Amino acid sequence: MLTISNRIARRLILHLQGLSRVPSGKLNAEELYQLICQLGLVQVDSIRWVQRAHHMILFARSQHYRPNDLRHLIEDRQWLFENYTHDASVIPSEFFRYWRHRFARDQDRLRERMIKWQGDGFVRHCAAVQRKIRRDGAVRSRDLKHRSAKDTSAMWQWHDGKAALEFLWRTGKLGIASRDGFQKVYDLTQRVIAEEDYAARCSRTEFIDWSCRSAIERLGFATPAEIADYWNHVSITEVNRWLKRQAGNSVTQVVVENADGTRTTGLFARADIEALASDIPRPPTRVRVLSPFDPVVRNRVRLQRLFGFEYRIEIYVPAAKRKYGYYVFPLLEGDRLIGRIDMRADSAANCLEIKRLWMEANCRLTPARQQRLDQELFRIAKLADVASIVGLQ
Repeated sequence: MLTISNRIARRLILHLQGLSRVPSGKLNAEELYQLICQLGLVQVDSIRWVQRAHHMILFARSQHYRPNDLRHLIEDRQWLFENYTHDASVIPSEFFRYWRHRFARDQDRLRERMIKWQGDGFVRHCAAVQRKIRRDGAVRSRDLKHRSAKDTSAMWQWHDGKAALEFLWRTGKLGIASRDGFQKVYDLTQRVIAEEDYAARCSRTEFIDWSCRSAIERLGFATPAEIADYWNHVSITEVNRWLKRQAGNSVTQVVVENADGTRTTGLFARADIEALASDIPRPPTRVRVLSPFDPVVRNRVRLQRLFGFEYRIEIYVPAAKRKYGYYVFPLLEGDRLIGRIDMRADSAANCLEIKRLWMEANCRLTPARQQRLDQELFRIAKLADVASIVGLQ
């Protein structure tokens, strides 16, 4: 059974998640789309502490990336759509056929939850919302506010309309046509997804095979739970059945060395893992700021096991109990996570405020590393569209 060293394991992860590329290269629309296909998904988050998570994920892989590049692929090209994996994410539209199975899986559960919350009239609200959008075009939740008792064409209270929109979106009836600020603009899915992608279908067997195979391709090696978690489409039981069918074919087993020197046995890997590991590129030595929702960071257990980096986002932790800060960013240098930084873009003061920096126990802030960090902070300030950097020197 192949044993993969910890360094090679880290480099495999970074390579498969697009962080081995030289980030100074500019990506055109097609190249940005291919990068997103490589990742499979880009998680969307509403908090804009420096820049929103989806933009920081893509910026970490191309310093020339700007938010309008993603808007262009979603709104103008219709190459991407927004829906749920483990959380709200931007996803290639060519994958929409697989989400149809997720919509079918979730529909009854979500409808039951909404009826308990909204009452028996919820289904009628949904039908009315669909009719309105089909007739009048895209809407925001605030467009569905109750206006007057005489206006029977729009008798929704805000929460009724918002609940209907979210249910219809989560079950595939509506899509996100655009964002107004960060507020969703909903339209019929067939108007949001390119015609050929909307028309495509796949069987349940094809759906399970794609969900497992595409996850392991992007992870390189993983436990069954990690494979199931990648898209949050299929159960661990379905993953285990798929792995059993694939044994000796498109999946192999490997042993991986952890950051603490222990080994994890019985991990499942893509069949070409040995060839891939033998020719894995070294990631750039520059320092990069990662979003807390970066695909490399998202699975905290896997992150600690392989990178020796304990990370927790402390948004919901009371201030007095936070170990680091409200919204702290991991720092990647080459194939190592070397520290974390607490910073925020202050648009009113037109600056990137650096509050605090923590280096990992085995990483010193040498003059050369400080210079690399300063260069990255300068790039981050440009992404955040602020003029200066203040705070730690």
